[in-house]
Amino acid sequence: MANDKKMVEQITSMDEDFAQWYTDIVKKADLIDYSSVKGCMIIRPYGYAIWENIQKIMDARFKETGVENVYMPLFIPESLLNKEKDHVEGFAPEVAWVTHGGSEPLTERLCVRPTSETLFCEHYANIIKSYRDLPKLYNQWCSVVRWEKTTRPFLRSREFLWQEGHTMHATAEESEAETLKMLDVYADFFEKDLAIPVIKGRKTDKEKFAGAIATYTVEALMHDGKALQGGTSHNFGDGFARAFNIQYLDRDNKLKFCHQTSWGVSTRIIGAIIMTHGDNNGLVLPPAIAPVQVVIVPVQMQKEGVLDTANELKQRISKIARVKLDDSDNSPGWKYAEYEMKGVPLRVEIGPRDIENGQCVIVRRDNREKTFVKFDELEKAISEQLEALNNSIYEKALDNRTKRTYTETDLTSFIETAKTKSGYIRAHWCGSEECELKLKELADVTSRCMPFGEQGEHGRCICCGKETDKLVYWGKAY
Repeated sequence: MANDKKMVEQITSMDEDFAQWYTDIVKKADLIDYSSVKGCMIIRPYGYAIWENIQKIMDARFKETGVENVYMPLFIPESLLNKEKDHVEGFAPEVAWVTHGGSEPLTERLCVRPTSETLFCEHYANIIKSYRDLPKLYNQWCSVVRWEKTTRPFLRSREFLWQEGHTMHATAEESEAETLKMLDVYADFFEKDLAIPVIKGRKTDKEKFAGAIATYTVEALMHDGKALQGGTSHNFGDGFARAFNIQYLDRDNKLKFCHQTSWGVSTRIIGAIIMTHGDNNGLVLPPAIAPVQVVIVPVQMQKEGVLDTANELKQRISKIARVKLDDSDNSPGWKYAEYEMKGVPLRVEIGPRDIENGQCVIVRRDNREKTFVKFDELEKAISEQLEALNNSIYEKALDNRTKRTYTETDLTSFIETAKTKSGYIRAHWCGSEECELKLKELADVTSRCMPFGEQGEHGRCICCGKETDKLVYWGKAY
């Protein structure tokens, strides 16, 4: 047990220093290593396995809606990037440029993709001719580069992994429907598979994606009360189509411009999982994306029959869950601490006495609750415990959000709440960028979203006092 204590002590308490706690977990759980390329991270096998599970689930969800995967080039010619003015201005500060090929200067600079709207638009202009070619529902899994000044593993790095969907439609109504459909896909994934409650809503014009007519978001609240933008879905209208001349011949034999959407999530999801569910002993992983859902730890495995029984349990569990049997010569105490650190949802302990009694012990990662289970009830118990854990961590996260959500109608109280408490602040807003910027200056908060289902109720702008029916969630964010 001395080893257990030493390993736990290597993680800074989240109440003492949340930022250091996060860094400790990322390193101690072996999710990443630092790279000689400043601002970039090496995603270690365990961290990448989490991303693979995220990718697998989301990819299946996308394809259920008719989306197909493609792959676009890594480089974007400067002239192509410049075709959409608002878009290029929004990304200009973060763009990395290639100026030489070998020792020869290039005749035109190449941008290392920060996002791929322009590449998709060029392609769509070549392949869309008729209404019969629509809709086009494409997605790509790739990496992008944004030259961030301040970086942090998973949350903000100069190169990161993501998916970016880009779709083309015949009408404005179809593109808006697609934008909201994909937002619902994200929300469902966050809540059911990641056990992270989210607020769905629309971004203010100041916070929307460069070139979009509307940006929608799923916002999550971390354990420390800071918000994290989980995924965004953008309706571009026909702005890009006009810039790139993407037209189709409609049924009425007239040329019309297409309407476009874009939507994406990235590896910052892994940061959200850490900061929503983790504790002072390490990760707590939702079962759906855990690389190992059940770990079997044999006790006194040198005793006759222990390893044989453990292997039999492994074979049975493997049919319903991702399972690992740790038959290394490390002590059981060391293994307990190791798999707690890695956030494995369930631990199964099996020893000589358990075998005599025809049972094993199941330990949940989130609350360390032990359950004695008869061998013939093992599969049922594993499934029930995984579901119970998922529900429990979701409810815990929801409770944290509820306790950290405040409603303010007075500017002085708004500023005081922002300075002394962490979480969301619900307050009305007149819709002006001037008031939005003033709240940033006075309270150091940004608008997170205008939540669906909470618009239309009249109030007064928290900043200027003007009557309005717009309600915004404000807060500090990662």
